[in-house]
Amino acid sequence: MRKLLLSMAAMFFMAGLVVAAEVTLVKYDKDKKEVTVKDADGKEKSYKLTDKTKFTFTTKDGDKEGTFEGVEKMLSNEKYTGSGKVKWDITTDGDTITAVKAKGFGGKKKDK
Repeated sequence: MRKLLLSMAAMFFMAGLVVAAEVTLVKYDKDKKEVTVKDADGKEKSYKLTDKTKFTFTTKDGDKEGTFEGVEKMLSNEKYTGSGKVKWDITTDGDTITAVKAKGFGGKKKDK
């Protein structure tokens, strides 16, 4: 019985380490590789992005993988980060984002 309780406690502890949430992108600090996001309650929090962060973009053509370099280029654009309309589904491990899923980005560019 004791082993069962200890294993269940360990399982719940590990499940609490990885959290998924929908957030609104507020700003990006290129030097620190850190994004500030706002959650559904309006609280702002900063998370680090790493080269291992997985980026997925949902487009009309399906899901597409993104690179850190491409995402960093988008984040450096004030129109993208300053709008307050960009929503991300993020998965975090502590203060690091491990996965990002965004809608409507990464598709074909329109001709000008």
